[in-house]
Amino acid sequence: MSKVEKLQTGIVGPDGESVEGDSKEEKENDVHVASMLPEPSGYRILCAIPKLETEYEGGILKADETIKVEGIMTTVLFVLKMGPDCYADETRFPSGPYCKVGDFVLVRAHAGNKLKIFGKEFRVINDDSVEGIVSDPRGISRA
Repeated sequence: MSKVEKLQTGIVGPDGESVEGDSKEEKENDVHVASMLPEPSGYRILCAIPKLETEYEGGILKADETIKVEGIMTTVLFVLKMGPDCYADETRFPSGPYCKVGDFVLVRAHAGNKLKIFGKEFRVINDDSVEGIVSDPRGISRA
């Protein structure tokens, strides 16, 4: 499994390190989810929501509803796949593509089409929805 698939499924964190606590069953399910990902069409980009923190600083656990809202409102996504027409129009993108597969990107909070595949959340966004690239998504949150 590639690093992209591992990150997207939550097997590894954004730093590439293994995520502790996942059972063998959960990891097998994550591999199954990765095999079910759709191919984006046209100028669309398939993105994963990076694994969200389950605790506040200091060790206080977040409520399930809080984690759910943070996932919906996240502004940082991980680029998994790009459609065949992404950034192909040189008049709209004279300086080239805004991002590539494997980048963490900034988008607006409600950008794209949200979907779930076996409980994992993804978004399909347009190529012009990317507002920037982030080198490390940890610590970035919607203000």
